Formats: sequence, C-alpha cells, structure tokens
Amino acid sequence: MENNKINILLLGSGGREHALAWKITQSDRCQHLFIAPGNAGTRLHGTNISLSLSDFNAIRSLVLKEHIKMVIIGPEEPLVKGIVDFFEEDELLSSVLVVGPTAHGAQLEGSKAFAKKFMESQSIPTAAYKSFTSDSLLEGLQFLTEINGPYVLKADGLAAGKGVVILTDLEEAKTELAAMLNGKFGKASSCVVIEAFLSGIEFSVFALTDGIRYVLFPEAKDYKKIGEGDTGLNTGGMGAISPVPFFDSLMIQKVKSRIIEPTLKGLQENNIAYKGFIFFGLIAVAGEPFVIEYNCRLGDPETEAIIPRLKSDIVSLFYDLHNETLGNKPIETDERFAATTMLVSGGYPGEYESNLPVTFPADSASCLLFHAGTGINDAGEVITKAGRVLAVTSLDMDKERAAYNSKKMAGLIHFKHKYYRSDIGFDL
Repeated sequence: MENNKINILLLGSGGREHALAWKITQSDRCQHLFIAPGNAGTRLHGTNISLSLSDFNAIRSLVLKEHIKMVIIGPEEPLVKGIVDFFEEDELLSSVLVVGPTAHGAQLEGSKAFAKKFMESQSIPTAAYKSFTSDSLLEGLQFLTEINGPYVLKADGLAAGKGVVILTDLEEAKTELAAMLNGKFGKASSCVVIEAFLSGIEFSVFALTDGIRYVLFPEAKDYKKIGEGDTGLNTGGMGAISPVPFFDSLMIQKVKSRIIEPTLKGLQENNIAYKGFIFFGLIAVAGEPFVIEYNCRLGDPETEAIIPRLKSDIVSLFYDLHNETLGNKPIETDERFAATTMLVSGGYPGEYESNLPVTFPADSASCLLFHAGTGINDAGEVITKAGRVLAVTSLDMDKERAAYNSKKMAGLIHFKHKYYRSDIGFDL
C-alpha cells in the first residue's frame, strides 16, 4: 500500500488547513485530497466537502465512499470529542491512518487542570497554579488575594483561544473569576485554573510523535494581541515568525530533556495512546523554558509560517508515525525565515461584518496566501467568512525583509474594514 497513491481527508476550515492542504498535495503519495469543510483557498488543492466536524457518521460515510486511507485532523474539537477513538472502534475504519491523539491524549489541550496535573506528575516546569469550580469560588477569591499580580485566569475547557485572561487589578480579577465560573465561557469555564504570572518571551515548539519516538517541526513565535506592540485583546493569532532566533542548541536541549521527553514518559506511564502533534506553548524566563500550555494539534497561524519551511514529505512523515519509524530520517528544513501576517475583519476579536468581497493584486506570487476564513459567493467572488480572513507568508534569508514583504502584500489585498498588524517580528 505504501508505494501506491492514496486518497487523503483533511478536517478543518482555517489557515492551518490551507497550509496543510498546500503541503500534502506536494507529496507523490497523495492521489486526491478531500478537505472538510475547507475554504475558498483549500479548493485549489482538492475537493471541499461541506460537513460538520462533529458529525462523525457523515465523516465515516465520506471515508468509506471515497476509499480514503489517511485522515489528518486540523482543529482540536473533534480530537477532544473522540474522533480517533471513533475510527479505532469501527471495524471498517480501524485500518485508516489517523493523525491525531485519542480523546484521553487530547485532554492535554481539552482540560487545563488535567494538563497541569500531568505536568506536576512529571516535574515539567510550568507556572504554579490552583484550580477552582463554582463550589469553591470563595476559596478562589481568597487565593487571588494571596498571590501577586498580574493574575492569570484560564478556562479549563476549550474556549476557541479566548479562555485566557490576564489582569493587573485584583478587583477586576475577582470579578472575572466570578464571571467565568458563572458561565462566561459556557461549560469551558465551569473549572478555572489560576496561575502565577510568568514574565518572558513566548514561543511554540511542535513535535510529531507516536508516544515514544518524535520529530521536531520548525518552531515559531506567534503574536496573539490585536494591537501593535502586543497591546489590546487576545485573538486567535495575528501573525507568526519562524525560526525563533533564541531557540538555539542550548535551548533546544533544555526543551527536549526537561519538557518533550518527560511529556512522552508521562504518556507512556498513563497508557495514553498518542499518534499526532503536540504543540508546546512555551515561555523563556531568564533563559529557562516553562510550559504555558499544550495543544493536541498544530497551531494557527504558526502552521502558515512553519509548513512552508518544512522540506520533508509530510505524507511520508505521517506514514512513519504509524510505522513506528519516526526519526529514522532527519527532518529537512528551509533555512529561510518565514513571516506571516494575518488579515482580519475590522472589529475582530469582537463583532465584525462578514460576506465582504476580497480583491487580490494581479501578481501575488512573491508570497504564499493561505485562506483562513473565506468562502465563495454566488458570483464566484472570494468573500470573508470569519474574523481571521487571510494569512500572508513571505520567505527570505533576511528576517526583516521577510516581515516587510509579508506586510507589503497584506497592504495590497483589499476587503472592507481590513485590519492587520504591521509589526510582526518586532520583538526579535
């Protein structure tokens, strides 16, 4: 089977999925790519299929109908809901190669409290913390008075990247804790983790692992705040840079020995099956790495910066994942810098307009354009469909030039109320 071309299904609809679709279809092993539900960009690389990612039976029908042999899961929600377990337990699906952890493994992202306990059990460096529910609200309010600000409050469950709040004022933190435990983020904040604030520079490391062996994809640094100079509200990400200059051989060794390898040891000790990506959200504090969070998939917009730097065949890597041969061949990486600027709808991360036509310059070949939240209207025009609309990635041996070219192209693409940060990479 391995020498034959196969049909592949990619689940998701964002910029991460467009970047993956672009890369997957470069592989000699890909016969045809289906993307569900996809966006206006992914249709350039395969067939978009309109279905809900929570409708596992519809996904099952598609896999069987189209003789799909490999499924790559982009976003976290289907993983947390157990799509990998669903495949493993179905006689007709169990031979399909699925890239992603079981629901148990996805709890590393699905529950902040689970992740913190897991890190504690393996002595993995992370911020000190305590967890609270509505029943222990008074204890939580008391705990806030006992620690120094800034105050970091994290919804335990999935909150679409918006469940982390950092406040400097104690009274505001108390009000926010009460709001979160009273359902501000729905079920996601029925438990809230309060963490000690870590001051440093954040970066992201990505491992593809079968739970024992692993390979590192290129690392990145993303920019979560809406405003220039990292100000304002948190978003799903306004841009990214790869590689990260301070992720040198010493830092790599620290991250491997103190974080990645103890994480894999913990998976093995807890009998957690894991065949997919682990995204380590890290912070360097005085040169020492700490874990801020785990994700059970690739990040967005980091994927749009790291995948263009991956020279290895990604489908072959997914085969290695299932054949237990990961790491037998070194990963090949483009030495150039990648800078990604995210174009977003005006008003994002708050309220914004959708269905606005997008126009592109006649020549955009100097950059990679990854669609994040786009669709096609009846007139065949590309239109905006989400807060984050397009990721513009430029590659160059010079970091400043990569960032400049990405920003320049971002300025040439037009839709009503467009906004983007012009300072991606400013702190490096």
